[in-house]
Amino acid sequence: MKNVRKRTSLSAVLLLLLSVSVQGARVDTTWVDSPSMKKKVEVIYVVPDKALGENPQACPVVYLLHGYGGNAGTWIGIKPELGKIADEKGLIFACPDGENSWYWDSPKHEDVRYEAFISSELIKYTDAHYATRADRKGRAITGLSMGGHGAMWNALRHKDVFGAAGSTSGGVDIRPFPKNWEMAVQLGDNESNKALWDAHTVVNQLDSIANGDLALIIDCGEKDFFLEVNKDLHKRLLERGIDHDFITRPGVHDGRYWNNSIDYQILFFEKYFKR
Repeated sequence: MKNVRKRTSLSAVLLLLLSVSVQGARVDTTWVDSPSMKKKVEVIYVVPDKALGENPQACPVVYLLHGYGGNAGTWIGIKPELGKIADEKGLIFACPDGENSWYWDSPKHEDVRYEAFISSELIKYTDAHYATRADRKGRAITGLSMGGHGAMWNALRHKDVFGAAGSTSGGVDIRPFPKNWEMAVQLGDNESNKALWDAHTVVNQLDSIANGDLALIIDCGEKDFFLEVNKDLHKRLLERGIDHDFITRPGVHDGRYWNNSIDYQILFFEKYFKR
């Protein structure tokens, strides 16, 4: 993609190592067609045994979005136990490569359509190729950092697709960071495109939902540079009377925090799926 920094795809050797290191379940690495972007996107699936074989059982899907500079293999690297968790809880994990897109349909570049990919194209592919609970009550989406923004952005705008959403260390308000993480590549510079920045930040999407539309969980480390914007999101949700789980715990913006925090988010989603 010419407008987003390219990163080298995972090598065959690395994929083999990932498959070996993820205990339990089956790890599939595939390339999913994106008609809106006219390309294929790398996606790693972690599929429990119960969703495989001659008589597969339909399983809920948790979509895991990586952060800036990450790729489809980021979450497996952070949480090698995903395979074991998938088998124990009967969950499918889908980990797409979102490049450094912030999971938007960019208003500046027609070939950047990651919202369309995540909330439509990827969903259709997953439901067509795996034994899924193919409705919003069987889908959750979450992510770390840029992926936390992406998960909330897509869920708030597509509550007909996702029933639950989360964010861990998420950049849920982009506006305090106008020079960071290539956001200006997709939106233009903040000074000249203030309306676009206002329209493309998560905290300004809350009017699209009412209480009960989505099961929401948000967490952030106490020493994370995104802590204040997460606290502000929590405050805004409270003001609107929107139920949600909000957690802060000791930690910074790193893999050690996310390895721990994703356990709580998966438990939250598991309880939602069992309702």
